Amino acid sequence: MTEQTTPPETPGSLSDARLTALEIKASFAEDLLDKLDQTVIRQQTQIAALISEVLHLRQQIGNAQGITARNLRDELPPHY
Repeated sequence: MTEQTTPPETPGSLSDARLTALEIKASFAEDLLDKLDQTVIRQQTQIAALISEVLHLRQQIGNAQGITARNLRDELPPHY
C-alpha cells in the first residue's frame, strides 16, 4: 500500500482559502439580509393595508350605530 500525502499548505494558499470562505459566508449573509428586507417591506405594506381597513370598518360601525335607534327588543336572543 502506498500512502498518499497531500502537499503542504503554503501560507498564501491557506489565507486565500480562508478569504474565499469568508467571502462565501458574506455573500450568503447579504442574500439572507436582502430576503429579510423584502419580507419586512411586504409585511409593512400588509400592516398598513390592515390598519386602513380597520379604520374604515370602525367608521362604518360608528355611522351605523349613529343612524339606527337601539331597541332592547331587537337585542334579545331569539329564544326569549
